[in-house]
Amino acid sequence: MATTNKTQPTAVSVAAFLDRVEPDQRRADAEIVTDLMARVSGEPATMWGPSIIGFGVNRYRYESGREGEICRIGFSPRKAQLVFYLGTSFPYRDAMLAGLGKHSTGKGCLYVKKLADVDMAVLERMVAASWAHKGPNDVA
Repeated sequence: MATTNKTQPTAVSVAAFLDRVEPDQRRADAEIVTDLMARVSGEPATMWGPSIIGFGVNRYRYESGREGEICRIGFSPRKAQLVFYLGTSFPYRDAMLAGLGKHSTGKGCLYVKKLADVDMAVLERMVAASWAHKGPNDVA
């Protein structure tokens, strides 16, 4: 039962997207995160849908038969905050969150208002752990 996800990779330029991100500090933070994720993953940045910058591809299949693809790791520089899509099941996630700094979490997402509020070394470890851990069926 293959279905088409709403969020698909696009041909939109990541650089062009980043040029339109506001406010200015969010744009600067997004450029830093893009560089960090590209370095950790070894993959080029790709736009997924209109606002997610993703790296790599994760193929999944649920018990229900639903299957699809989504970026392996990614983030979205929204106006109010950066939203990270790193998953929730990588090793030591809770311990890393405890040392990250000012953030919040939601259904599979990590929210950071500005990079100055977090420990960048911890964020990089989280990105690396998520990248290394992600596999089939780890969508969140």
